[in-house]
Amino acid sequence: MSVSTALLLTGYCVAIACVSLAGGLLPDRIRMTHTRTQLVMSLVSGLMLGVAFFHLLPHSIALGGEQASVDRAVDWLMVGLIAMLLMLRLFNFHQHDFSPEEDEHHDHPHAHHHHDHGQPDQPAAHGASWIGVALGLGLHSVIDGIALGAVMRGDTHTSAAGALAGFGVFMAVLLHKPLDAMSVTTIMQAGGSSRMARMAANLLFALLCPLGALAFYFGVDLLTYSGDAVVAGALAFSAGAFVCIALSDLLPEVHFHSHDRFKLTTAFLLGIALAYSIGVLEPHSFHH
Repeated sequence: MSVSTALLLTGYCVAIACVSLAGGLLPDRIRMTHTRTQLVMSLVSGLMLGVAFFHLLPHSIALGGEQASVDRAVDWLMVGLIAMLLMLRLFNFHQHDFSPEEDEHHDHPHAHHHHDHGQPDQPAAHGASWIGVALGLGLHSVIDGIALGAVMRGDTHTSAAGALAGFGVFMAVLLHKPLDAMSVTTIMQAGGSSRMARMAANLLFALLCPLGALAFYFGVDLLTYSGDAVVAGALAFSAGAFVCIALSDLLPEVHFHSHDRFKLTTAFLLGIALAYSIGVLEPHSFHH
């Protein structure tokens, strides 16, 4: 276990917690416009998809060191994808766009029912409905943390000064977390939760991903099973979760928003290009 890698992971965790806290405070200060929110979602979707296929899955296969590892990696990818899909169905927690003009931009007759963004004037935004959103996003945050911890464990001999281990996963989580935190606090605000309750929930949510990352990174050695096998499985599982999140965020926005389709598609492709280019900042062993 490299000290420099552990320090780098700690720095990642601090940054993620800070941006998550900032995202949770946004509803009290500003309101994101519809177009800006959709552009950010599309960019992050492309980034997460690229990270899954350019970083997480290849590194999972490489850790296996044999042909059978390809089959195991694909198996775990499917488990991660299905698990995240079931979480989305159960908790319906990916509700990022709370802008007033959201409904005005839906030119598809069924788009509103498809998105179910939990507008403040809908029953879904009142009472304790935020609990389901918080639980779903909380589990999602823990999975993000496992992905970050696993990719950092993939190369424990990386020098923080020489290369940025896990930078692709870090960027995908960093850019996505403020939207998740904003979803939780916005729905709590619409449901009449007090400012103190929203601050407490925001703080707890901000800590989940860092705690998941640190727990996996330092706790995997305590397992009796092969450490490399556990890390490889976690990487492939996280890749499947990232693919599910990317497509569930992207496809409705690009498909049902014809007025911004070019912008959203461009942002999506930029996210993929960013994920690919991030490879130059990571250790050579992460990609072979």
